[in-house]
Amino acid sequence: MKRILITGAAGFLGSHLCDRFIKEGYRVVGIDNLITGDLRNIEHLFKLEQFEFYHHDVSKFIHISGNLDYILHFASPASPIDYLKIPIQTLKVGALGTHNCLGLALAKKSRILVASTSEVYGDPQVHPQTEEYWGNVNPVGPRGVYDEAKRFMESITMAYHNFHGVDTRIVRIFNTYGPRMRLNDGRALPAFIGQALRGEDLTVFGDGSQTRSFCFVDDLIEGIYRLLMSDYHLPVNIGNPEEISLLDFAKEVLELTGYKSKIIFKPLPVDDPKQRQPDITKAKKLLGWQPTVDRKEGFKITYEYFRSLSPEEWRKQPKEFVSSSHK
Repeated sequence: MKRILITGAAGFLGSHLCDRFIKEGYRVVGIDNLITGDLRNIEHLFKLEQFEFYHHDVSKFIHISGNLDYILHFASPASPIDYLKIPIQTLKVGALGTHNCLGLALAKKSRILVASTSEVYGDPQVHPQTEEYWGNVNPVGPRGVYDEAKRFMESITMAYHNFHGVDTRIVRIFNTYGPRMRLNDGRALPAFIGQALRGEDLTVFGDGSQTRSFCFVDDLIEGIYRLLMSDYHLPVNIGNPEEISLLDFAKEVLELTGYKSKIIFKPLPVDDPKQRQPDITKAKKLLGWQPTVDRKEGFKITYEYFRSLSPEEWRKQPKEFVSSSHK
């Protein structure tokens, strides 16, 4: 039975990856320091013999006994609410955490896939974004702690690949949604649905013309799985290229939920990307992958998940909805 290490295992994407690899017959080792992760996302796995979990910060030395066939490095705050609150930890997990995971991959002779992001493109001047685009990032802006941590992640991953011969993969993840997102993490979909559930007005930043492309989590996990199993070591975009403005997105949420909330407008946050749309030509050609879940279908599943949470969960709010962006 093959064995895989998944960092950030209690997070939104990490927990879904744990499920997928358990289903594929792997032994899964999960690591999470639980700064933004939630054990409830993986509590159903603790009864399984093929799952083990360690409460650990991957920015510190990682020791895993026994063999490891694969490593998935998904540990990182991913919401602007989080990485603006814990900027140093965000930089450390992208830099030191990645360094530690790559060192472990070298020692174990493991294939490693690191979770990069569409944020490496910054506020893009090329649309849609291809993997060859180098980006437009403000390194000293409030979002730089996340953007530059991920850009460094890609650089050190390629250095380990080229210098040490480590078998590496890099996925650039675009906006993703689905069950197990935190309702109060400040990103567009949970922010809108949370506001609707509480009977509040929906907050749109700027004039709402900025765009995002939303991918359902099941589609994303399939793309990551195929990339891990491929023989391609350069970055690959995984996301849904169907683009929508945030104003239209807010209207879709109101239509889905049936709530009569109003849409109100607030100033656009610093460095918030105006456009975000993946070019997935490489994913189609190299992996035979493209998203299959219709946005309305995925939204309905996600809304039902959020609605199933307790009213206490609905009432948890971030201090400020600082961005419409990201995974």
